[in-house]
Amino acid sequence: MKVSYKVYHLPFIHPFTISKGTKTHQPTLVVKLQHFALSGYGEAPAIAYYNIPVEKMVEDLEAKRGFIEKFAFTDPDRFWHFLHHLFPQNSFLVCALDMAAWDIFGKIKRLPLHAYWKFNLENTPITDFTIGIDSIEQMVLKIKENPLPIYKIKVGVEGDVETLVALQKITNASFRVDANAGWTMEEAKVKIPQLHGLGVEFVEQPIDKDDWEGMKELHAMSPVPLIADEACVHENDVEKCVDHFSGINIKLTKCGGITPALRMMANAKKLGLKIMLGCMNETFVGSAAVAQLAPQADYLDVDGPLLLSQNVGSSITYNGAKIVFPTTPGLGISEVDF
Repeated sequence: MKVSYKVYHLPFIHPFTISKGTKTHQPTLVVKLQHFALSGYGEAPAIAYYNIPVEKMVEDLEAKRGFIEKFAFTDPDRFWHFLHHLFPQNSFLVCALDMAAWDIFGKIKRLPLHAYWKFNLENTPITDFTIGIDSIEQMVLKIKENPLPIYKIKVGVEGDVETLVALQKITNASFRVDANAGWTMEEAKVKIPQLHGLGVEFVEQPIDKDDWEGMKELHAMSPVPLIADEACVHENDVEKCVDHFSGINIKLTKCGGITPALRMMANAKKLGLKIMLGCMNETFVGSAAVAQLAPQADYLDVDGPLLLSQNVGSSITYNGAKIVFPTTPGLGISEVDF
């Protein structure tokens, strides 16, 4: 195989703020694997609080490029295990390479991946659209610019509930809430029942990811589902979420790609946990990979391309909040300039 890559710093349409901070651009690494005549693409955006910047991904990739290019590729699962041991501290880079391998594998099989897995596209949930923390006026503007049926509202600052009340006055859409671990236990106990009264569909990661005792208490008392995000990163986190959360948010970048995500989904279903497929503001490259798994999800958050003013490649399209799948093999990615 031959490995190549490009680094991008893509601007958001609006500054993107969550409880952990604000960013105006999304740094991301897009990789290309070439296997004989076939090319596969993958992506890993950098997220500051996971402490794996794009520079680290590039450094690790360059250091081990020779091992990857000498690998005798036959199937993605075997390749993932090789990458997992090659980059044990860099699941983001593993994710990008794993996506590219699955893209190639789908092309070998001459099938879109969802068809190879025999997923029924009719089961695909619609995606929400994320509204970052901002002034109420700006959040209203974002909703009016994107009139869609489901919004994920970022919270974790003073006046969260009041903001939700104001936003509900301008739309009949459903609301989900994501605190990104921004509440204290005391705040969560007060705000979650209030949000239930407002009809909020679920609350994502209300308190610190390591406060398992607090989450068990919240889960027992909560009138709305609680979804793990920062508390569920890798495969071994799934079982820990039982009796602490109603479901888990699987993000390919944080778990290490499509290969472990497939196992996490199977385990979550077995354990009775709801499945949310989330994004980390990926372009059309990474979003294509998330979308291929979407028919297995209960909730979908794959709005990265809609939040960015510049993108990479083309793949899925959006009919409102409905994902429209490409019919080409693999991930269905095209027009990536390498």
